[in-house]
Amino acid sequence: MPGIDECLLEAMRLPGARGAALVDWTSGLALGIVGESPGGDHETAAVETAELARLAAEQHAFAPESNGRTGSADSSGPSDSSGPSGSSGSSGSSGSSGSFGRAGAEGGESTAGDEDDGGGRHDAVGEDDAVPPLEDLIISNRDSYHVLRFVPTSFDSSVCLYLWLARAEGNLALARIRLGEMAGRLVLG
Repeated sequence: MPGIDECLLEAMRLPGARGAALVDWTSGLALGIVGESPGGDHETAAVETAELARLAAEQHAFAPESNGRTGSADSSGPSDSSGPSGSSGSSGSSGSSGSFGRAGAEGGESTAGDEDDGGGRHDAVGEDDAVPPLEDLIISNRDSYHVLRFVPTSFDSSVCLYLWLARAEGNLALARIRLGEMAGRLVLG
């Protein structure tokens, strides 16, 4: 299982990678940095990455839908939402009663991250905070992509991998897949 440095070096081997960092998005602290930084200042880029991650993670609109097990008034039961279209929804249910990263982490409920992370990994940790509030955050501009991948941890899941890709050489789909794999293997602490 790779540590921070190995993980960031692996991220830099992706086509078009210009820079990578591991950032604690609650404090803005860069736990590791490799390559270039947008604007030339690694510390500023880490703080701005943390602000963006925190802003997205705290918004109710981006929270995963719950299966009625977080104490919401409309407990339609987990069996009603087990159909093939469980992750996208126009059901209109609030799904935001409770803290982010905690809805869906209990029992055997499935969240969007459980399917990609090898099934049951979050349940084995046994803590509600082990599930990050989001999977990825992608920003694109004329010449580059900025990808943030939230990392599941055994503590508070306030860490994200940041990758800066040149748009001409980079492969966004490959970067998302590899960052997800790296986040699952990353050993922190």
